[in-house]
Amino acid sequence: MLSKFLYNLFLVLYSAGVRIASVWNAKAANWVNGRKNIFQVINEELLEKGDRPIWMHCASLGEFEQGRPLLEYIKLNDPQQKIVLTFFSPSGFEVMKDYKGADHVFYLPMDSADNAKKFLDAVNPTLVLWVKYEYWFYYLATLKQRNIPVLLVSGIFRGNQPFFRWYGDIWRNMLGCFTHFFVQNSESKELLSSLGLKENVGVNGDTRFDRVLEIADHFTDVPHIAGFCNSQTVIVAGSTWEEDEIELLHFVNTNPEIKFIIAPHEINQQNLSDVKEEFPKSILYSNYVSDQNENKNEKVPNVLIVDNVGLLSRLYKYATICYIGGGFGGDGVHNVLEAAVYGKPVVFGPVYEKFYEALGLVKASGGISIDGPVSLEKVLNTLLQDEEERLSRGAAARKYVEDNAGASKKIIQFIQEKRLLTN
Repeated sequence: MLSKFLYNLFLVLYSAGVRIASVWNAKAANWVNGRKNIFQVINEELLEKGDRPIWMHCASLGEFEQGRPLLEYIKLNDPQQKIVLTFFSPSGFEVMKDYKGADHVFYLPMDSADNAKKFLDAVNPTLVLWVKYEYWFYYLATLKQRNIPVLLVSGIFRGNQPFFRWYGDIWRNMLGCFTHFFVQNSESKELLSSLGLKENVGVNGDTRFDRVLEIADHFTDVPHIAGFCNSQTVIVAGSTWEEDEIELLHFVNTNPEIKFIIAPHEINQQNLSDVKEEFPKSILYSNYVSDQNENKNEKVPNVLIVDNVGLLSRLYKYATICYIGGGFGGDGVHNVLEAAVYGKPVVFGPVYEKFYEALGLVKASGGISIDGPVSLEKVLNTLLQDEEERLSRGAAARKYVEDNAGASKKIIQFIQEKRLLTN
């Protein structure tokens, strides 16, 4: 089978490429080092044989946020239920490795027939929750062989994916390993139907709506951020890349009376140094906190660069207007829902067609796409000068989130009705 040969070739090349990159790239080094002696680590942690945990797999941090409401609901209702959480990417594992909602958090060993067997021998899950995407053939095939139910959570499909191409045999085989698909939209359901997958597919929405509502409804103040904002006009730019920062640069430089909070997507030392150089009238959040704790009275710059992880979902609460990064890069815009839930207008770049939630937010009038610095400044000035429009768009953003919540409860109801947690 050509597709299987290509898939195995991809696995070899990917592993080799990451190992080479690990020489100079910190993220790649984490990927490699995190998998050293991985089965020894897994077997030592899973000494209590007989437990049948739920296994949730997430590619990275964003997918974890989609699956998190399910894990927390399960733990709340059955504290004794064991949960194993795996990540493929360091950006997920390194942030969530101490997450208390799971009993065990691991890197997922690289896909292979041998690794899949060893991993599933050790974990022996009673149910698998596979979040959104990132499909691994040997893991899924082994789960099917063992008759372990696998649910796809918040799945989304597009016609240009390998499943729907002539060379996609192995990808279509992977789809046959799922017990049920919870997809985000009707287009995804229609695509799966074209492959003969009809009975086990339901349009369920996106569990991220539930997650951001939970965060907003249990909001905790960030005193130093509140102090920086000081009830002034604030623009929060979250998950920014260099392209986003370039778009913002002129507006920041020409509006010293506005407070700006910039949270770069990458917070390694080199990138923080680059962002600091782009915005010379700025201060790092860690330095700002230190200065405030030492009661220093120097004038604080109007640009705050956030150099830690975990604050972003709360930063948008303090914004007058939110800007979401990624929309000028090939991968597309980041999570717009984290900002929309606070009832703020959400602005982002032109690359958002692949993101159902961003498309919906624009349609609902809560989101605005811009194509460059000129249109960005026009939109920001309009929203700042026209309070009625700003408040109206903010209210539309919040309503959009509320109207699309509830996916997590539907999945839990399905699990209960099908008795999928009965060992």
